[in-house]
Amino acid sequence: MSSPARVVVIGSANADLVVALNRRPGPGETVLGADVVVSPGGKGANQAVAAGRLGAAVAFLGAVGDDEHGELLLGSLRDAGVDVTHVARPARPTGNAYIMVTPDGENSIIVSPGANSAVTEADVDAARPVLAEAKTLVLSLEIPLSAVARAVAVAVELGVRPVLNLSPVAELPAEVLAVLDPLVVNEHEAAWLLGDEGEPEDFERLAVRLLDIGPRSVVVTIGAKGVVVADRDGVSTVPSPQVTAVDTTGAGDAFTGALAGRLADGEGLTEAARFAVRVAATSVTRHGAQPSYPGPGEVIG
Repeated sequence: MSSPARVVVIGSANADLVVALNRRPGPGETVLGADVVVSPGGKGANQAVAAGRLGAAVAFLGAVGDDEHGELLLGSLRDAGVDVTHVARPARPTGNAYIMVTPDGENSIIVSPGANSAVTEADVDAARPVLAEAKTLVLSLEIPLSAVARAVAVAVELGVRPVLNLSPVAELPAEVLAVLDPLVVNEHEAAWLLGDEGEPEDFERLAVRLLDIGPRSVVVTIGAKGVVVADRDGVSTVPSPQVTAVDTTGAGDAFTGALAGRLADGEGLTEAARFAVRVAATSVTRHGAQPSYPGPGEVIG
């Protein structure tokens, strides 16, 4: 019998349809790209696979269609050792993410949710026995907000630490925001949440301002610079190893999955973030989302 999951991820699973191109098209413009590459993705599935490949005991709750892309995603999750018992198969197509990647490794993404929209509060309640065994719950916002809010409430009731990546950005109920530990955002999501315009000049100050609006702790990812961590004990910047990026797709999910695994093992937030930035840095040196995620012996030092 497998060990109970210490990390539970409730989120999306998408087939990533990736095309490399020299530059993004402008309005009304057509540009040529390379052949489309299909790979497993979706923020929730990415986070689960990232944690699973690093050795964490992980369960994933989500939904995929009864189609070829659904099988691709389930296979990737299983290969990472993730429990997929609570993955639903509704009569909807598997979600898709349409991803453009430019030569500098940066990406632009459009998500068509498909089956991800079928995740419900009832699904969360059905997974209560799995959540009861967990140490951390990981959430993002490519599934209905009602299911996210229910999952957070159940986690708090059961004493499970809720980690939420505010992507794509959306308004969170105050009672959800108040218990997040941490809230994980990138600099653009942070600015949106605070109602700021323009580029932030002081990321540590930005993190403290986010802390002031409610969550128990905050992590702001700042790309190649690393992350900023803030909680009631203080704020610090955790630098990232310097690497040559070839594809940043899914790097934030690699970070969040690795972070959740270390938190489930009882590591402090800052130390967990030090490891997770190394995992994310490793992932950007490879193509794709889930295919780029390292095992324990592959993480850049």
